[in-house]
Amino acid sequence: MFKSLIFIAGLLLASQSAQAALNVLACEPEWAALTEELAGDKARVTSATTAFQDPHHVQARPSLIARARNADLLVCTGAELEIGWLPLLQRQSGNARLQSGLPGSFEAAQHVALLEKPSRLDRAQGDIHPDGNPHLISDPRNLLKVAVALTQRLAELDPANAAYYAARNHDFQKRMGLAIARWEKQAAGLRGVAVVVHHKNWVYLADWLGLSIVADLEPKPGIDPSVSFLSSLLEHQKARPARMILHAAYQSPKPGEWLAEHAGIPTVELPYTVGGSPAAHDLFGLYEDTVMKLKEAMK
Repeated sequence: MFKSLIFIAGLLLASQSAQAALNVLACEPEWAALTEELAGDKARVTSATTAFQDPHHVQARPSLIARARNADLLVCTGAELEIGWLPLLQRQSGNARLQSGLPGSFEAAQHVALLEKPSRLDRAQGDIHPDGNPHLISDPRNLLKVAVALTQRLAELDPANAAYYAARNHDFQKRMGLAIARWEKQAAGLRGVAVVVHHKNWVYLADWLGLSIVADLEPKPGIDPSVSFLSSLLEHQKARPARMILHAAYQSPKPGEWLAEHAGIPTVELPYTVGGSPAAHDLFGLYEDTVMKLKEAMK
């Protein structure tokens, strides 16, 4: 009888612990991975997208709306990266906690200095972002800043575990800082290397490692290239030769393959986010694999 009471008490405690955990919905895999680094077993974390989905274009399906309805915290990139689907998700969920500007809504872009802020807004220029380029994940130094702010938000929502979140952030900052120093040393030979990119999601990577972006496959952001435009890039390649063409795992490789074949340079598929390649199984694997793939292409 006594053992049975202990067993039942244990189940009740486990149930209470599970209920106490924060329910977090991340818009992209990188923010799910970062939240898991900081929250550990104090949160249940899922991602609205995978590494093989373009984060600009996602459908707010009923299953995703249901997850948002029960979330305590929504962690997204912001800077209008998810403008095509996130507002609908917030409205349809009926979850007041997740509305923009409230503690339950966290945007990573608000905590870093964004690059490529447009001097004027003109939709004729393509898919532009008024606050700047939102693809901040390709520079791991941004993670350190976002992690500090996200730790504070987790503590605000769950003050009983504030010290736990702070300790995990301290550990993450140390490990990621050492890893960044190692990757920068490994990638020293990439500085100044000319590259062609499929989309402007490698601007922060180029800024971090010193790559030189000499051309974009897209004539305008978000616009697929035509054969005639690719032909013009081939002529451009003769004047300003690039060493490689970069595209993300979620982007079609075909435009880059066409140019690579005609220009005689390699095309490189980078994971872009967690899960974009077998090696990119977490945030550390993401950047490790990115640097290794770039170095391999140089050979």
